[in-house]
Amino acid sequence: MKESITIMAQINPTVQPHSTPLDEHILVVKRTHLFPDDAWQGLKKIDFESYLKIINSHKEFLPRSLMEQDPTFKQIIPYLVFEHDNKYFIMQRQAKASEQRLQSKFSLGIGGHIRQEDLQEDTSIFDWARREFHEEVEFKGSLEIEPLGILNDDSNEVGKVHIGFVFILHGDSAEISVKSELKSGLLVTREECLEYVSRMETWSQIVFENL
Repeated sequence: MKESITIMAQINPTVQPHSTPLDEHILVVKRTHLFPDDAWQGLKKIDFESYLKIINSHKEFLPRSLMEQDPTFKQIIPYLVFEHDNKYFIMQRQAKASEQRLQSKFSLGIGGHIRQEDLQEDTSIFDWARREFHEEVEFKGSLEIEPLGILNDDSNEVGKVHIGFVFILHGDSAEISVKSELKSGLLVTREECLEYVSRMETWSQIVFENL
């Protein structure tokens, strides 16, 4: 898909990979703006453009330490799934990952918060996705980014305070490895993923069902 979706935010090219301390200010939107009616459960293929407009109109940057405990807000999280030659990159988080509720879990997606200092003016959300991807993994090839859907999961405490913009990143190389808070990673077929589903974080289980 052509990378044409825009968001009123520009990545500062001088910003280096960073940790995610709980006192940083992150992009959030009130739940009522995202879900004026009842919220859906799971991954929904929906118009990204309309939701980006909602974010642009109602975005706030508030302390992560407060937002992790306040389900009246949703933290905006790009969630990136890497694919190469019909294989998916599955990762395991470290036991000391900053998000305690996800420690040691397996994941199909790379997710990250958007900080106020990351943003300036007018660029593509795809650029932000690339930056987050390269903060978490080593990959030297080219990427084609395809929106998959918007993920909402209110079945657990982590999901209640996050909303995911899910992308498939189609890579042209199998040369990929983890860094940052990720412990290990490997490329597997969809059938091989079945071995890990029970140990995946909830968002990954939902995405896996839609692959």
